[in-house]
Amino acid sequence: MAKASAKKTEKTVEELSYEEALTELEGIVESLEDGQNPLEESLNLFERGQALVTHCGALLESAQLKVQKLAGESLISFEEDPE
Repeated sequence: MAKASAKKTEKTVEELSYEEALTELEGIVESLEDGQNPLEESLNLFERGQALVTHCGALLESAQLKVQKLAGESLISFEEDPE
């Protein structure tokens, strides 16, 4: 019965902050790696995980666009090797 009440209070993926989504995603990965879940539950976890990955990616992209807008031409790429 406690599991059902936890489902009711679970936030939608879109309501989660990046940190909340990442923490939940890490928990899902651990649970799936454990391999002790029934097939249906594993599929539900995988589906939620995919939604979390998409949400995290969108939040990161949004943050990157904000930084680019604020920094303008002075944006420095972290991927370039300084010489």
